[in-house]
Amino acid sequence: MPANLPAPSMVPAVDISLSVTDVGQGHPVVWLHGSGPGASGLSNFARNLPAFADFRNIVIDHPRYGNSDRPHIEGPLIHHSGAHMLEALDALGVEKFALVGNSFGGGVAAWIAATAPERVTALVLMAPGGMQPAGMTLGELPYGLQLIFKAMREGVDRELMAEFVDAMCVNKSLVTDELIDQRLEAAVRNNPEWEGPPNIGDLTELVPHIAAPTQLLWGKQDQFVPTSWALNWLEKIPQSELHILPDCGHWLQYEREAQFNELAGEFLRRNAQ
Repeated sequence: MPANLPAPSMVPAVDISLSVTDVGQGHPVVWLHGSGPGASGLSNFARNLPAFADFRNIVIDHPRYGNSDRPHIEGPLIHHSGAHMLEALDALGVEKFALVGNSFGGGVAAWIAATAPERVTALVLMAPGGMQPAGMTLGELPYGLQLIFKAMREGVDRELMAEFVDAMCVNKSLVTDELIDQRLEAAVRNNPEWEGPPNIGDLTELVPHIAAPTQLLWGKQDQFVPTSWALNWLEKIPQSELHILPDCGHWLQYEREAQFNELAGEFLRRNAQ
């Protein structure tokens, strides 16, 4: 993790406070992380931020993740998080911004772009959640999503964390004991405890309302949000483009760091203004 990052601050979002790391100057880019055990904004994106130093990077922990408050949540998780992200950005005085989100954070970014289109200048989504095929039962979900939901229902031990990290990457040299232990420590310290099956939320009716230029990024071997789901996003978002990276799993910005930085950086510099 870069040593020059400022300490996170707690930003009010109506009834709760969210942990925010705010670094750099330029057009604001809001980074929204996934929902895997041990996830937080910086655990997902700290390695990428130096390549985006010409932007104001606002990295936010979702409610019940990282250092953010842990409220009881009624209703869909994507909708809840999105509404509180907008409140936090209001508190920061950020009117217009680009969004970068992966997995669950991609779903939240899509919700924000669809419900507040006048505020979003550009959108980068890495295998976003929130639009799985209709009628799919919990047991029919992809292997990786079943691991996340198991961790949300039952908590996480080292065996489950090792299985989860292994499923995230094609390049198994990245699946180190150090990474597993770091994620496990964060999950044990910060893991949200959910009551009953998680209600992620369905974005099917909202996604066509996204007006911002949108870049969709997918790992070809994604075991969480398979590439077969990508065309639905491409078809429903009017101004969208899709890039599928070979030899890459779900943790695209980590496993293919240089290529992600190049693709997303060029797209944001071209469209975010």
